[in-house]
Amino acid sequence: MKICFLTARPDHPLLAATEKLLAPTHEVTHQPPPPSPSSLPSLPLSPSSPSSPLADVYLLKSRTPEALALARSYEERGARVLNSAAATELCQDRTAMAALALQAGLPFARTHTPGTLTHLTSLPALPLPLPLVVKSRHSRRDDLVARADTPAQLRALAADWPDEPVVIQQFTPNSGWDHKLWAIADQVFAARRRSELSDTPTTPPPPPLTPTDLPPSWLTLVRTVGKVFALDVYGVDVITTPTGTPLIVDINAFPGIRNQPGAPEALTALALRAAEG
Repeated sequence: MKICFLTARPDHPLLAATEKLLAPTHEVTHQPPPPSPSSLPSLPLSPSSPSSPLADVYLLKSRTPEALALARSYEERGARVLNSAAATELCQDRTAMAALALQAGLPFARTHTPGTLTHLTSLPALPLPLPLVVKSRHSRRDDLVARADTPAQLRALAADWPDEPVVIQQFTPNSGWDHKLWAIADQVFAARRRSELSDTPTTPPPPPLTPTDLPPSWLTLVRTVGKVFALDVYGVDVITTPTGTPLIVDINAFPGIRNQPGAPEALTALALRAAEG
């Protein structure tokens, strides 16, 4: 089988470990995104082109516009891409993400899209009461994720990010620890991470989190996210509300899934299943 990683970082620990498992018996290649989407027309368009035969499956571990355009070009030629370009792009728009999640009945944080931060601070009344979680509408590396407890803090964010399109969510009191839940097909991995939005004092970290520590309903919730968003490799960020119920605050396509025993093996098995059709 020929498996291709669509990424500029084939040395990412998850990808490198997966390649090590695949390489002895399969052909593994890397395809970085082109410099710009306009470079795509130079790619061979015929699936039978000897200069560029299609791989059996492509793993899309990049979210840039160039990577999405490249993935679409392979999909248009009949290739299988995990995750699909459409599913990956959906998870980058937090407005569309929230709308689909809530429509599907998922416990997702109530989300408003007020436009830019400058527009938000000019409104006579905020759409949601303070404190607020303010996020870039378009998820990307080094995007905005911050908490504003007061109008002054909100204005300070607007001064630093005046033209940034944002979404806002009402801050939900929680333990200060995010549950990072990752899925590769039906296999779920879990960890706790200190929330960057926490207002509680730093405490010693709780014990490591494994899927067996989670309520079965949480595992069902994660897998339901995959079905709703048509994702094969994804992450679900969950906090626990004061009533003890889970609340989804973000969904990511093909996250890093670092330091999770069994993750490279699960990704290897998924890639081979997809390659075999």
